[in-house]
Amino acid sequence: MLMTTLINPKKIKGGEFLISETNAQDIFIPEEWGEEQNMIAQSCIDFLNTEVFQNLDEIDSMKDKDLMPGLLRKTGLLGLLGSAVPEKYGGFGMDFNTNLLIAESFGGGHSFVVSFLAHNGIGTLPILFFGTEEQKQKYLPGLVSGDLLSAYCLTEPDAGSDANASKTKAVLAEDGQHYIMNGQKMWITNAGFADVFIVFAKIENDKYLTAFIVEKEFGGITMNEEEKKLGIKGSSTRQIFFNDCHIPVENQLGDREQGFKIALNILNIGRIKLGAATTGGAKLSLNKSIKYANERKQFGVTIGTFGAIKHKLAEMAVGIYASESALYRTGQNIEETGLAYISEGEEHAMAKMKSIEEFAIECAIQKVHSSEILDFAVDESVQIHGGLGFSADGPVERGFRDARINRIFEGTNEINRLVTIDMLLKRAMKGQLDLLTPAMGVQKELTSVPDFGTNGSNSIFNMEKKVMANLKKIGLMVAGAAVQKLMANLKDEQEILMNLADMLIEGYVAESTLLRVEKLVTLKGEDNCKNQIDIAKIYLYNAVDKINNAAKEAIFAFAEGDELKMMMLGLKRFTKIEPFNLKEARRRVADHLLKDNKYSF
Repeated sequence: MLMTTLINPKKIKGGEFLISETNAQDIFIPEEWGEEQNMIAQSCIDFLNTEVFQNLDEIDSMKDKDLMPGLLRKTGLLGLLGSAVPEKYGGFGMDFNTNLLIAESFGGGHSFVVSFLAHNGIGTLPILFFGTEEQKQKYLPGLVSGDLLSAYCLTEPDAGSDANASKTKAVLAEDGQHYIMNGQKMWITNAGFADVFIVFAKIENDKYLTAFIVEKEFGGITMNEEEKKLGIKGSSTRQIFFNDCHIPVENQLGDREQGFKIALNILNIGRIKLGAATTGGAKLSLNKSIKYANERKQFGVTIGTFGAIKHKLAEMAVGIYASESALYRTGQNIEETGLAYISEGEEHAMAKMKSIEEFAIECAIQKVHSSEILDFAVDESVQIHGGLGFSADGPVERGFRDARINRIFEGTNEINRLVTIDMLLKRAMKGQLDLLTPAMGVQKELTSVPDFGTNGSNSIFNMEKKVMANLKKIGLMVAGAAVQKLMANLKDEQEILMNLADMLIEGYVAESTLLRVEKLVTLKGEDNCKNQIDIAKIYLYNAVDKINNAAKEAIFAFAEGDELKMMMLGLKRFTKIEPFNLKEARRRVADHLLKDNKYSF
């Protein structure tokens, strides 16, 4: 069993990164993977190479209806379907970051990874976290082995982002032993072959959803034909109709009207796992681009020698490295907080659920950032491959199409941006996060003499940490002013909220990257981390520009007069950064990639 054990596990607050400084030694970095985790990752990659990549056309054609479920059952034989499930139910009880590593390692698997995550994550975890002991004993062993395959049924034609608008109903039968369900669900991954469905419906005239475990064998279930999609063509996606489907009352999952809470918590896990998978997909896309840049010749030389190509390769690598840094920082925070709850006497499943809920902000950040890095990577990969990139016979066209869904999956990126700020402000109003004190401190600083010194730390990133602290001040300054000016109307100003979210996302990822490299330097020495130092600096410079632009848009949208002038002066002060030759840094990163002929950070 792989399980993180800590003598004094730390329980920190989600969103706290905005108002506190994190010690680099307290985060987990991928360079610390152990031999067992590396073996697990390699087994996933080997599975893709032998079972998936050789059959991509067949998978996408969906002519063989047994192909995808057969692949899932094979991962069950390898123990990968039960990575998050405790041993008592047939799983391996792996720690949170190892589960993220599995998702990342399968991330380049096109339609396969979609089906895998739908089963392994949102199709299994609701039972693990919210099921009764009887439900766990009945269903988890089969879900772990692959004898049972699962699907998650939440979305309806009129209930997408607004899940509580569900019209699916469950009515208690006269015998009192069954619920009779009627309704429709759509965009259901794995629907065509699932044996078990996690279904959300309203009981009678309830205001809120309740969750149910529904077996295909219960009857009363029909489906439309497979959806024709832009990408992930090999994943089963169908509409499901429940027509007087009789569900035993003991198959109610969790408490009545707790379904929305279950859905939100499971979506938090789905979001960060999707972040892991898209990071893996981006790495595959970059690797194909590096190899092609080393092989393709124009004007008598390989195209990898051209500055424009080096720029693309380096920017892809920088985004991937940064996203990966934030991913495993969050994963370790979730793991440690869950262990802290357990040490306080909390039941295991509830401790895990509470820790994931605590870091819902970071899970949403990860989903948005990683999916957009993947989109950037596959787009640049097509560009680097030129005409071959646009050809369906080429190596990257499928990846371009398959990537697009990830900005819609698990809540659209727009919804995820909005919920990050909504959750942050709600926690502040409840007193869970003290945003007011540091925000007031920033307001006072705006009228004081600027401090041009360093932050006094011994880090190799003294200047960069000063910049990072200032970027947090920008977020506090703009968010504080927007709340004060717009108050209750802020919730309707979605453009401003998304500006604030972009600032929060870029700040978190930039800081995570600096912390990762700072810790790496302590492990390997500065001379052995020159490329990683370049990556951290490149990302920070890019983040300063993005945060500056987002802040200006937000400020211009609500401030005026003296307030506008003061905030713009503050923005100018807080975005100061020393000159750095980005071109040469990118070239050094690209040269390292081309030399290794792969992403090797």
